[in-house]
Amino acid sequence: MALLVQKFGGTSLADGEKIRHAASIVAKAKKAGHDIVVIVSAMAGETDRLINLAKAQAKSPSPREYAALVATGEQVTMALMSMALQELNISAISFTGAQAGIHTCDKYKKARINFIEKEPILRELKGGKVVVVAGFQGVDDKGNITTLGRGGSDTSAVAVAAALDASECQIFTDVEGVFTTDPNLVDEACLLDNISFEEMLELASLGSKVLQIRSVEFAGKYNVPLRVLSSQVPGKGTLINYNQRQSMESPLVSGIAFSRKETKICLVGIKDPLTTMANLLTELKILNVNIDMLVEVSSQDGIKEITFTLQQDEHEATLEHLTAKKKELKVEKIISATDLAKLSLVGAGLKSHPAVVTTLFETLAAKKIPVELMSMSEIKISVIIAAHKLDEAVRVLHSSFQLDKGVNKGGKESYEDETFVVYSEN
Repeated sequence: MALLVQKFGGTSLADGEKIRHAASIVAKAKKAGHDIVVIVSAMAGETDRLINLAKAQAKSPSPREYAALVATGEQVTMALMSMALQELNISAISFTGAQAGIHTCDKYKKARINFIEKEPILRELKGGKVVVVAGFQGVDDKGNITTLGRGGSDTSAVAVAAALDASECQIFTDVEGVFTTDPNLVDEACLLDNISFEEMLELASLGSKVLQIRSVEFAGKYNVPLRVLSSQVPGKGTLINYNQRQSMESPLVSGIAFSRKETKICLVGIKDPLTTMANLLTELKILNVNIDMLVEVSSQDGIKEITFTLQQDEHEATLEHLTAKKKELKVEKIISATDLAKLSLVGAGLKSHPAVVTTLFETLAAKKIPVELMSMSEIKISVIIAAHKLDEAVRVLHSSFQLDKGVNKGGKESYEDETFVVYSEN
């Protein structure tokens, strides 16, 4: 017998039929002898509907009232799930975040979990009940409802699993698990048996629709085994933990992640690079812009350039602001480029294997796909290329690194029935 936390996202709970189907999954685990805590998101589209209601009522809704409103989406689902379980003759009780003892800071719209008072949940589990908890929410020390931000139900699930020392936290969604790349783009993409927390964190940081990054950080910090599964297709999904997933002859590259909406800004003609860099970083901090790659290049005459990349939705405002600050930045001119994409190879120990970089560049060169920028970490190699070349690049690299033969399987076989795209539901 194990204690399992099972989380169901919005598309898995989109209507009454899907809620009943999710309840049947929970019931099967309960009848197998496991103790079960269920974390639920709001029904698909419900959070957006509630947000629009708030915006229609007030231009700048009070954060406290806003949190109280949007938290009701999960509260509806928790009650419906509990009812569905009871119809299956499974004893169940629903808890709001507050009733479940999820205590947070007082940042109403993006609260952080301080601690979980686990006794209420344990008491009901001891009584043989399935406990259904509303995800995405908690309560501050004054009793106010708080919300954890978009994707917060994943964090709720992992935090509860950590507090209860659960055997596993299972995230049920609308995909079968973590793939070597987007199966919508590459037909030969393979489902991974398992992947490390470190690799999954890299994927989350790439901006793909992966498991919410806070949930992966939480799972890694408290060593909570995470499993991503489909609520519609039976299977074992992908396990995310600290265990070594590679055999001695496993490929170094686990998969390929990508982002289509990249841009770059280049500061040209820099005579005092230390001052320019310091001033640039100050201005970016003022703008609250998250930059990705940052590269400094020297020319033969000693004049330097600084190039950095950022997301498309932050490009225009950042370029306008820096252009107005050109004198303070001590640069001759500022140029930019849009319509770029980032492609990243992810895998343990990549940086210490130069053959991976060689294969990457040789493969892209053969297809006449130029690399504009590159960055490396221990488990990630990222390149910036033209956006219109991205699909071709992903396909040829997936083949070059033999990911179509499987990473931690003997081949393309999958379980009975971003990529690295794991579509996370709120």
